[in-house]
Amino acid sequence: MLTRKEALQLEGVTGPDLFSVCQSAGVMRDKHFGKVLTYSRKVFIPLTNMCRDTCGYCTFVKTPKSGQGNIMLPAEVLETVLKGQGQGCKEALFSLGEKPEARYRYAKDKLAMLGHDSMLDYVKEQAQAVLDKTDLLPHINAGAMSLTEMRGLKPVAASMGMMIESTSQHLMNKGQAHFACPDKEPKVRLNTLRYAGQLDIPFTTGILIGIGETWQDRIDSLLAINQIHQEYGHIQEVIVQNFRAKAGTEMANHPEPNLDDMRRTLALARLILDPSISLQAPPNLEERYGSYVSAGINDWGGISPVTQDFINPERAWPQIDSLAKACLGLGYELKERLTVYPHYLEAGSQYLDPALALRMPYLAAQNGLAAKQWKSL
Repeated sequence: MLTRKEALQLEGVTGPDLFSVCQSAGVMRDKHFGKVLTYSRKVFIPLTNMCRDTCGYCTFVKTPKSGQGNIMLPAEVLETVLKGQGQGCKEALFSLGEKPEARYRYAKDKLAMLGHDSMLDYVKEQAQAVLDKTDLLPHINAGAMSLTEMRGLKPVAASMGMMIESTSQHLMNKGQAHFACPDKEPKVRLNTLRYAGQLDIPFTTGILIGIGETWQDRIDSLLAINQIHQEYGHIQEVIVQNFRAKAGTEMANHPEPNLDDMRRTLALARLILDPSISLQAPPNLEERYGSYVSAGINDWGGISPVTQDFINPERAWPQIDSLAKACLGLGYELKERLTVYPHYLEAGSQYLDPALALRMPYLAAQNGLAAKQWKSL
């Protein structure tokens, strides 16, 4: 595994040297994950697109003033999840803006009409409804939370997630990507990771590259994630996601990372992180996503046959059949996993609420992947 000093020396590596670094990452991936690449067949639930943060690259967030700020109603949530179930989805991913009721009276009033004081209480209710009325497992991406808030959500979440994005304090400055975003404060994000560890919650995190951070920032972000995992052992996957510029945002003209930058960062992540941590990159944000395989990834993340990528709506998901063929052409088999990785399923009640643990024998095969693998018609 790379030391910080060694990792710093990889900045800008290209050509044959980059090939060599990626090859090392690929060898490590094959040693721990074999010739299988995984994905999660899921349905996305954008429970609210309102947020108290205003990140410079985001088009997901809408304000009440725009007339587009929204909170999904229970009937809308259930309808979406049932559509996903009908298409073989196993996971319901709740994605939402962070604590909009703390900024907008409109959000607070809408929640009150639904019988709740906070968005997190509403998330819990809707995740429980998914468990009561469908076969899907909730995964909750609710952003930065306190220990008490996460403890309250654990009984209804098979797993949770929150992108660190970056531990760079510089990005909090005026004119930078995270200015005026209290929930993107690095210490707040890292504390959320620690709380998840203290509560034994199978957790997803990751970094967003190309938003103004330095190479050293990327290294330090990955090292910080890995250090917390070494203490608690709960981080099941790390995402390396490339920034994509979007019209209408403050960063509409900001340069995007190129493919070599992504490959360089993915290989870096694979060689820094504990080998047991799954490494993921979204295939819909890069046309030549097959190149990610040579850089050490073993997972493609969530792909939905029903809902779009609400964070990057202009980027369609690849067809599962096409993804499977691409993997096969590279010598790997594509397999469907659950929102909880096999290692955490084996540990049983340590990581899952007892009621959730009882569902797993019906959903997971002996190898811990999805028992029912989706087959195209």
